[in-house]
Amino acid sequence: MLEDPRPMRMTLEPLDDFLVVEPADEESETRAGLILPASAETQCSTGIVTAVGPEAEGVGPGDKVLFLKEAGYDVRLAGTAVKVVRRHELIARIHD
Repeated sequence: MLEDPRPMRMTLEPLDDFLVVEPADEESETRAGLILPASAETQCSTGIVTAVGPEAEGVGPGDKVLFLKEAGYDVRLAGTAVKVVRRHELIARIHD
């Protein structure tokens, strides 16, 4: 009888100026109450930075950022979709 395999816990440690961003696909609401559906952002996406390489300056884990949808690389990590992007591919940091 085979034992149940242990779930693998994987993490990404970005190198150089790469960042790991978890894209936010749900609707967002601004402080003023304006609801921005995900479909309204046709060229850009938002996400939360989860890991930062040693050369990525001005951004850190937990920051909400704006980036082009086609930027970076799409990666699946333990069933979770993330983006790996270079620091210069970020457009802005979002302050809610």
